[in-house]
Amino acid sequence: MASNLKTLIITGASNGLGYETVRKIAQKRKDFRIIMACRNLAKANKVKEQIFNETQNPNLIVMEIDTSSLESVKNFVENYKKANYGKIYSLVCNAGIGGSCSGNSVDGYDIIFATNHLGHFLLVNLLIPFMAEKGKITIVSSDMHDPPKEWAPNYHWVGAEKCAKPDENLDKSPMRYSLSKLCNLYFTYELVKRIKDKKLYINAFTPGFLPETGLSGEKKIPPEMIKRVAENHPQRMGIMENSASALCDIATLEEIKNNGEFFDRSTKTIKTSELSYNEDNAKELWALSENYVKKYY
Repeated sequence: MASNLKTLIITGASNGLGYETVRKIAQKRKDFRIIMACRNLAKANKVKEQIFNETQNPNLIVMEIDTSSLESVKNFVENYKKANYGKIYSLVCNAGIGGSCSGNSVDGYDIIFATNHLGHFLLVNLLIPFMAEKGKITIVSSDMHDPPKEWAPNYHWVGAEKCAKPDENLDKSPMRYSLSKLCNLYFTYELVKRIKDKKLYINAFTPGFLPETGLSGEKKIPPEMIKRVAENHPQRMGIMENSASALCDIATLEEIKNNGEFFDRSTKTIKTSELSYNEDNAKELWALSENYVKKYY
């Protein structure tokens, strides 16, 4: 498809941070083709119409993906190839579900691990050959990769296999969400090392705790939780307007050339937890993830 538009793909684009980020990009960047990669096509098309009515930006495309399903991820990539949209300038891995979700994915993995990490692991690896030189990959993680001590006093890396297939105790723990966000960082940092020969800018991002919305698959965040975070951990709070604007800029501005860093609710970077830089854990997660998705390569 001949076009001067740069292609940007964002998962989880019909809800929360994804929706607000698409709005920002549609408002500010008419030079982008924005592919809204969403699980619920009916909802995504309504959102697309709303954003078009507001911005008059015609460069919005809805495509189906469910990051909890490896087959759905593979199908998305095949459909992208068939559509012939060309090289990808920016890929934003944003789709995610929270700690109250339970059960297994269609592939038999913990639903949070599958949705927040494994599906995006496969998506990124399948799309790297289609990335433009000096393209961007941004993985939305969370400062909850390092939860407050009083919330998770025994928090530690339980191992990749246990994240994917938790035992009975972990299966009932909200710690699964924090571990999935830690997986996002291990994936980001390891990916940077593994594709040094490619000129890509690969980073992670946290929007902070956003009271305005729940994560996909969940109800709105309970008021008591919002109050608890605001009172005890105000430094973790986020503002949707600011976080969406920052993610828009990180994903689209050529002058932002960070690599292997963590953006904190802005275009400024900070260090993540000591645990998140453990190279052995990152390699273990990569090896297991690669084994889980190998039949889809």
